[in-house]
Amino acid sequence: MLLQKQKKGSQIAKGNRFLITITVLGSAGPIRFVVNEEEIVAAVIDTTLKSYAREGRLPILGSDLSCFQLYCSNAGSDALSPWETIGSRGGRNFLLYKKQVQPQAEMSDGEASMVAPEGGITRKGSGSFKAWLNKSLNFKISSH
Repeated sequence: MLLQKQKKGSQIAKGNRFLITITVLGSAGPIRFVVNEEEIVAAVIDTTLKSYAREGRLPILGSDLSCFQLYCSNAGSDALSPWETIGSRGGRNFLLYKKQVQPQAEMSDGEASMVAPEGGITRKGSGSFKAWLNKSLNFKISSH
């Protein structure tokens, strides 16, 4: 009788669990794992990023949850809210996108820098490598 109560209690604690498939934009294949339907989207994104990194997949995404949006592949075009439960839309297939970063104008020496969607910094203004090197190392490179 005690054994039956333990089994019954463990089933209640698990809740409704299901297998989800998350396709990461730019990755070779999907990531699959089991979640509780009451788990929030932010926790699912975190688990996805950890699994992605543990498997050594490319491109490297990072671990900042605020940089990503999760979309249900069969429900509209709106991203899921980070505080929404994963089972709220009834979907089992999801798409994980890195948020597009808008160009940021930083006015330093009259030049604007752009942040690329991948998170790296692109060229600053219309300068050349030689000008950047001169500025960085504070010495002049002769042309010949």
